Amino acid sequence: MGRKLAGIDEAGRGPVIGPMAIAAVVVDEKNIPKLGELGVKDSKKLTPKRREKLFDEIIALLDDYVILELWPEEIDSREGTLNEFEVENFVKALNSLKVTPDVIYIDAADVKEARFGEEIKAKLNFEAEIVAEHKADDKFVPVSAASILAKVTRDRAIEKLKEEYGEIGSGYPSDPRTRKFLEEYCRQHGEFPPIVRRSWKTLRKIEAKITPKKRGQVRLDEFLRGGPPEKGHKR
Repeated sequence: MGRKLAGIDEAGRGPVIGPMAIAAVVVDEKNIPKLGELGVKDSKKLTPKRREKLFDEIIALLDDYVILELWPEEIDSREGTLNEFEVENFVKALNSLKVTPDVIYIDAADVKEARFGEEIKAKLNFEAEIVAEHKADDKFVPVSAASILAKVTRDRAIEKLKEEYGEIGSGYPSDPRTRKFLEEYCRQHGEFPPIVRRSWKTLRKIEAKITPKKRGQVRLDEFLRGGPPEKGHKR
């Protein structure tokens, strides 16, 4: 029996539609080569079909894993920043593990990698070595495995939403299919569907586009805020 290595990552931090998925995995270090033989790597470098196939194969080699799905209502109602929300839920996932890891590899969301790791370490209910780095999903196999579980979970959620709402695209603001769906839905229903993150500025832009103001008229939301909505949204 070797050391127990954990990896944690998220999928769907930036989309305007659907959940953010967080996966935490624990694997005995003797099984790391086996994960490598399966072709486990950063989920972004794998096709959806390949990720789906790897999902159960990865789980079969793990000692433990936890997956959280955080839906728009929960994301919108957060009190702090998105980074703080991510720390809080990374901790929740790690503290839910039944097998305690000796080392935790973390894909750091903060520009300061060490700070992100320290904030998580301070809230854990067990002791473990923390390695928090940018692009950890490309550097450490446990994080690669977690990234695949998270990405497949998010992909499955989006496919279910498509069964209900039709073509919604990837859910990312940069996807023309997603923007088209949101524009058409808002025009038809006078509001956005419950599957969107209402705190995203993408929605304000779409509202402004489909409800152009008359000359000299200020929209109510602009008046209350004392000006037009801010431009852009950090994904």
